[in-house]
Amino acid sequence: MLVVVGRVGRAHGIRGEVAVDVRTDEPELRFAPGSVMSGGERRLTVATQRWHSGRLLVAFKEVADRTAAEALRGTLLEVEVDPDESPADEGEFYDRQLIGLEARTPTGQVVGSVTSVVHHGEQDTLIVRDGGRDILVPFVSAIVPTVDLAQGFIVVADVPGLLDPAEAQ
Repeated sequence: MLVVVGRVGRAHGIRGEVAVDVRTDEPELRFAPGSVMSGGERRLTVATQRWHSGRLLVAFKEVADRTAAEALRGTLLEVEVDPDESPADEGEFYDRQLIGLEARTPTGQVVGSVTSVVHHGEQDTLIVRDGGRDILVPFVSAIVPTVDLAQGFIVVADVPGLLDPAEAQ
């Protein structure tokens, strides 16, 4: 399965390095030298990667100079991953594992299903589709105490106003 791990930003320097807008929690693994990824119709092999001023700079073996690097700007970088692969840390999940899970209350009432994950600086937010509306659920253990991948559901705490806006009063 192909998973997006970044988007190429602008060229850096004259030797073909590019800044990458990282879209993975494991940049050291995904952008390790020798890693192969697809960038549009191209196959790209990571030659080097380094952090500079908070940005990931990557050089690809197939990109020799600044002109070639500039041509990649905006390209999504994707890697092939095993669908059963999980993050090393317990309690962490890939977006693809969460999307599609049924959202339930602690009593088992179905609320909807997870349609996407939004990443913020402090915490992530699950978007749960309940019929015609989206519910924004902070992805923290106090609000989502259970994630059961095997059974295909998450439990969302019944916080007043979260699942039913009329209860926010």
